[in-house]
Amino acid sequence: MEILILGLVLFLVPHFVPVFNRLHLGLKQSVGEKPFKLAFSLLSVLGLVLIVVGYARAPAQPQLFAPSALAIRFAPLVMLVSFVLLAAANMRTRIRLAVRHPMLIGVILWSLVHLLANGSARATVLFGAFLAWALIDLVSSIRRHAVKQFVPSGRQDLGALVAGIVLALIVMAFHRQLFGVAVVPWGR
Repeated sequence: MEILILGLVLFLVPHFVPVFNRLHLGLKQSVGEKPFKLAFSLLSVLGLVLIVVGYARAPAQPQLFAPSALAIRFAPLVMLVSFVLLAAANMRTRIRLAVRHPMLIGVILWSLVHLLANGSARATVLFGAFLAWALIDLVSSIRRHAVKQFVPSGRQDLGALVAGIVLALIVMAFHRQLFGVAVVPWGR
């Protein structure tokens, strides 16, 4: 469990920096834009690797609560929506224009449905940490008015929709091989 927690710290701490606007701007100014982005990226990748390794090595027990049958049932649909939102997050889409913070909403949906559908200690640590970060960052982003203005593109809407659905279906199809749990009857 320690590796999982270390990975979460390395991944999420840099992602919390923008919540503290003065710290964020101060770090960028003191080290420069490119070194800041490089350090952010390196810590994020290392954290992600440690999260995957740590989750795989963490014991499946104890079970903290019973998985929600409702969350399990609706997880595939929620994941379709989540992946479309994640795909739309960095594109000039009407989805992004309407939702304002599609990446954070997508992470909230992903982490919440996974948290409720699991119940193990390791899943609660993993998905609870991502849920807490996304909720805090969403509130902070709304307060900071952190929304970039752009002109939406119909092609990018279609691209986000197709990319999100295709990626979600691929992840669902191979979820058992990737994560040890089959989530759809047609999955491998």
